[in-house]
Amino acid sequence: MGRPPRHDADRLLDAAAELLAGGGPAAVTMSGVAKAAGAPSGSVYHRFPDRPALLAALWSRALRGFHNELLAALSLGEPQEAIRRSARASLEWARRNPREARVLLAGAKELDEQNWSEQARRDTARDNTALHAALGALIENSDDTAPEAADRALLAVVDLPYAMIKRYLSAGQEIPDYAPELAEQAAAALFAMRRSRTE
Repeated sequence: MGRPPRHDADRLLDAAAELLAGGGPAAVTMSGVAKAAGAPSGSVYHRFPDRPALLAALWSRALRGFHNELLAALSLGEPQEAIRRSARASLEWARRNPREARVLLAGAKELDEQNWSEQARRDTARDNTALHAALGALIENSDDTAPEAADRALLAVVDLPYAMIKRYLSAGQEIPDYAPELAEQAAAALFAMRRSRTE
């Protein structure tokens, strides 16, 4: 049985994520990744033909890891419970994966999206479409028929968790262990407000 590659793609992407966390997207260069990973430059170019390919892979790995967790939460229980648990899941994922969360906070545009391959852009669009479809189905299946139903769900699942994650990580702070519970409580409060208005 052959040995696994010493400088595999994930190890190189780990180094890229660490560079981004410390110095932003501009810090992620081919030579910088090679140095941070303790790998020859040829190992980086062997797996990623150029910097846009490296950045696309870095984005794709972070996005899929996050989406996998969020999609699992969106499928749990009845719609309002799923939305509350999704708010929690976003904070839990970011707390466990702060480097990958920083990648997503940076945004695809800052990661040179315009120079990614057509396939990389299609893959990202497909992943985003799957998440939007899951959230849309959740809203459609809920008993929230108010005009602001979609905005309420997006606020709970997307906007509030994003704002919390950004506030901590942008300040160089760890996400505290109570943050996931706080996000879930905020999501629950949105629906409690809806019920009180309709009663």
